[in-house]
Amino acid sequence: VRWPKYIRIQRQKSVLLMRLKVPPTINQFKHTVDRNQSDKLIKLLTKYAPETRKQKKERLVKEAEIKNAGKDPKKEGPKPTVLKYGLNHITSLIEEKKAQLVVIAHDVEPIEMVLFLPTLCRKMGVPFCFVKGKARLGKLVHKKTATAVALTDVKKEDVAELDLLKKNFQAEFNDNRDLLRKWGGGVMGIKNQHMMTARKRQQEIEMA
Repeated sequence: VRWPKYIRIQRQKSVLLMRLKVPPTINQFKHTVDRNQSDKLIKLLTKYAPETRKQKKERLVKEAEIKNAGKDPKKEGPKPTVLKYGLNHITSLIEEKKAQLVVIAHDVEPIEMVLFLPTLCRKMGVPFCFVKGKARLGKLVHKKTATAVALTDVKKEDVAELDLLKKNFQAEFNDNRDLLRKWGGGVMGIKNQHMMTARKRQQEIEMA
């Protein structure tokens, strides 16, 4: 079977990442939240998904009607609490310490785009975590993919749940010094492993 080129490249890349030694700053992206916590987090984030194009159109029509009636549309109801997305927007929210929780995708390409985010979150004391799948985050904000999303505020009924997640992620990611020490990769192929074992055995015989 001759696989398509993009699949061959994907496989070659995964093998290369296994072979090469990966520094801790990049390797930390492999440490994602477990399935149980991930489900709770996605469930919470889904409640604060931003409006779709259809909802936006309906809102703008309603605002236009209010404006035609001679009222100020901005005074009609409180500002909605929604997920924030977009790398530049999230970066500014973290710098201003407005973000309460930052969720970063583990498979962003190129990784350099989000490499600074964990360091910035640690510096500003904002809890963060890594989740599997940029497409999963993209689905929350009605896009194909999203590098990261952030929560700035939640409703009263979700405060306790958010505080629990923040506490868990603070311990698991922000305060976890092992993430910044642990290198990844360096796993050689099975042939190479057999060769090194045989060479070591030969050296032991010679030393005896």
